[in-house]
Amino acid sequence: MATPYTPPVHGTGVKATIQRLGGHLAGMVMPNIGAFIAWGLITALFIPTGWLPNEDFAALVGPMITMLLPVLIGYTGGRLVHGQRGAVVGAVATVGIVVGSEVPMFLGAMIIGPLAAYLVKLVDGLVQDRVRPGFEMLVDNFSAGIVGAGMALVGVWGIGPVVRALTNVAGDGVDWLVTNHLLGLVSVIVEPAKVLFLNNAINHGVLGPLGVTEAAENGKSILFMIETNPGPGLGLLLAYFLFGPRSLRPTAPAAMIIHFLGGIHEVYFPYVLMKPRLILAMIAGGAAGVSTFMVTGAGLVATPSPGSIFAYFAVTPKSGWFGVTLGILIAAAVTFGVAAVLLAFGRKEPDDADGEAVTPEEQADLERAELAAAQRRSAANKRPAPTARESVDDGSSPSPVREA
Repeated sequence: MATPYTPPVHGTGVKATIQRLGGHLAGMVMPNIGAFIAWGLITALFIPTGWLPNEDFAALVGPMITMLLPVLIGYTGGRLVHGQRGAVVGAVATVGIVVGSEVPMFLGAMIIGPLAAYLVKLVDGLVQDRVRPGFEMLVDNFSAGIVGAGMALVGVWGIGPVVRALTNVAGDGVDWLVTNHLLGLVSVIVEPAKVLFLNNAINHGVLGPLGVTEAAENGKSILFMIETNPGPGLGLLLAYFLFGPRSLRPTAPAAMIIHFLGGIHEVYFPYVLMKPRLILAMIAGGAAGVSTFMVTGAGLVATPSPGSIFAYFAVTPKSGWFGVTLGILIAAAVTFGVAAVLLAFGRKEPDDADGEAVTPEEQADLERAELAAAQRRSAANKRPAPTARESVDDGSSPSPVREA
């Protein structure tokens, strides 16, 4: 299920497996972001605490979040596995887990949609060479209908209750962190995972569904802001602009625009990977932002996707401007301060162990090469390593070590 939303992943290690799972989750959610934004705008405008309260329009909020969005996710997940037939069966099966459920079944849709499509794919593989000419449409329709109906029943009796239980456990864990004012500690896990391109998996696979449940009860949720806060990335890029390697400083303003205004957080990941110690600045800024959101009681009504300042303000409740803005600014300031210290306020570091003099031109070349290497590492999975046969075929000797 390759998707254009995360770099292609090769390999079988734990890291590759986790990244591949994140890519699958992103592939099911990202095509439906428009529907999430539509729901978020309707919620922000027309619920009783919204900008333009309207009882008739507010009636759209519940059916969209409990039925429409999970079905779209299940449909998209099925399509990724087995095309249009998988999409239809995935949507039918998803209805089974949303019927009678009071919580949005995003996670359940991510499970049952691809699973139902995979079963249809197996059935098609078994019968495609055994169907007599003229009966293909009959067999295809009935096989899809039988599998879809069966998986819908499994969703009602099996997957739905399990997902509800898992959601309740996760919700209790979040409630415990909030009650004990420890929610900022989540940044210790979230920020390192983001630079490994797991940001979509964390946001849309874990925090988003929990945030939707909380927003349905309270009108807003802080969980929408844990991963999506653009403040830490802005602070990091600003520190690079003022105190980073001189050859890289001109690249920071464009990256800030893409990140903060465009919401593409991936643009700053190579800057962190180039100097891994800067992950401490990201954790500090993320924790400071979340803590500020908690203290001020801030929250959003829906997931801001992409995570730009414009998307944040679009889903900010009427009374939440101060807390949201303050949390973003404090996150940026803390990240900037810690990153500036880690970058030694721009003081030149030794370039080699022997302390030999390096000309400005050589220093610029080294810094550019260092950023290019970090960018290649951040997207290393975009191209597979050459095999030994390929090395022999092109006349070069195979080498066990590959340059970064």
